[in-house]
Amino acid sequence: MNRMTVFVVLLLTTFATAFGAGRAAGAAAADEPSLRLWTLGPLDRALRDTPPEDRPKAAVAAARNEWESFQIALRSSTPVRIVDLAAKPFRSAAGRQLPADCLSFYREHQIQLTYPSPRNTDFRPGWYPDALIPFRNPITGGPLRGGRFQAVPFDLPANETHAFWVDVHIPADAASGRYSGEVAVNVEGRPPLSVPVEIEVWAFALPEKPAMYSEFGSPADRVARHYATLQKKGAIQRMPDATAIEEQCARLMMEHRLNAPPPASLLAHTIREDGSFDLDPAQIEGLRRWAAAYHLNAMAVPRPRGRFQDPVADRARIHRWLKSWDRAFAAAGLGDLLVYTYLHDEPNDPEAYESVRQWGKVVRESGSRVKVLVVEQTKTQNPAWGNLYGAVDIWCSLYPLFDPETAAARQKLGEMMWCYTALCQQTPTPWWETDFPLLHYRVPAWIAWRYGINGQLYWGGLTVWTGCDDVWTDPANYRHGEKKVPYLGEGMLTYPARDVGFDGIVPSMRLKALRDGMEDYDYLALLEAKGLRDQALDVVLPVGESWFKWSSNAADYYAAREKLAKRIMEKK
Repeated sequence: MNRMTVFVVLLLTTFATAFGAGRAAGAAAADEPSLRLWTLGPLDRALRDTPPEDRPKAAVAAARNEWESFQIALRSSTPVRIVDLAAKPFRSAAGRQLPADCLSFYREHQIQLTYPSPRNTDFRPGWYPDALIPFRNPITGGPLRGGRFQAVPFDLPANETHAFWVDVHIPADAASGRYSGEVAVNVEGRPPLSVPVEIEVWAFALPEKPAMYSEFGSPADRVARHYATLQKKGAIQRMPDATAIEEQCARLMMEHRLNAPPPASLLAHTIREDGSFDLDPAQIEGLRRWAAAYHLNAMAVPRPRGRFQDPVADRARIHRWLKSWDRAFAAAGLGDLLVYTYLHDEPNDPEAYESVRQWGKVVRESGSRVKVLVVEQTKTQNPAWGNLYGAVDIWCSLYPLFDPETAAARQKLGEMMWCYTALCQQTPTPWWETDFPLLHYRVPAWIAWRYGINGQLYWGGLTVWTGCDDVWTDPANYRHGEKKVPYLGEGMLTYPARDVGFDGIVPSMRLKALRDGMEDYDYLALLEAKGLRDQALDVVLPVGESWFKWSSNAADYYAAREKLAKRIMEKK
């Protein structure tokens, strides 16, 4: 074989080898399991059949002392194990730093919904994420063990979309500017996947106390009843530490801009013959500490009904009882706290209206700082019943029954407007069941501000877990009416934390959306405090004109929120 022949043979052999290797690599690439990762905003929901999107980066913008969120979704053609998520400190171009622990991670627990709550005409069946399983114990910061569910490691099934929720809390002392970093998604047997994250800190801060008042009941009380039921069934041997549960529930409510009711022991008292009472020094100090620790802007005291028999005959004694509350809160140094009594819930007949008139007028005539809250709209249900004017300080209207004209007239007299949602109304307004879009929880704050409504109420105390055996797997936690129609997730914005390894409650995605709405309200209040209500209203009306007309596009609210932030920063 001559030199030319040898050269050609070698050349052909090399080419064939390279070509064969290329095909093998191509075949391996085709056979290699596909693992896709993308990011979502805080109002998105990724169901198991949600396809991947081309959104590899996350961007967050928030004020100091604000919470903001994003999601990391994953889908793989073969099963993989997600070992952990981790972040390093975020840095700005100026060399400033946000600590890695300003990020909190949760795995989104999915629950199968095969039918809708009443009124949901846009429902589609699927596995809906809602409960958020924390990576770490929210009180101790330590690992969680022994629960029925865990955040990580998590075995991602083939051809299913699952997601992780990332909360970002901007420290109160953070410098404004843009910070860059990443979240590493550690996958067993593979190099970590990197999610680039940009955090913009705006040059203003949200106050420690929220601008909007809230009354969401006591989750700690309901948790105690839940554990008592478990003990009766033999599922637990002894009751857990009630104080620890009260503190964990209060902290979670504070982080979501909600008022946490104090332990009942701090308000317990013995009424003297003349109607007066005194809280002891430990109670006074306890109230002061509780209000300060959990940034309360309002607190309810017991209602006089049930403690006194007759509002007319006991008028003087009721007045002394109310003045005793005034002394207690003054002694605790809580002069700026809104104090009220939840006098009546939904008076729906002439007898109930008359009861509100009698009791409410007696309370108001006392001159006490204790305000009268009644869950009723300002426009009477039935003219034959009369009205409640002169007996109510705080009106709490059902979203669709809010009457702007009569409400405005009462507001001019110094009375407050609050609002709430309920399950029995057919008029299309925001509803708070699991199968409705997350925007339903965020938009009420925008509409409320538009009408000068400054409080939200919700009946369930976040923890109505009693309608089914296991709220982690059965969505029908609440049933209503003679036919026991299920309303999925009604009255329940948290889940039992024992199932993830500690005693207390864990949040839902719906609670996060509610929190974001409360923070949006803070933006609007900041602008209004600067004398710029008209500028804020220009931003609000296109997205939240009324309880019957509001945008269903999440992007509209993100854009409106950014406009508000810019106007706040322009008008320092």
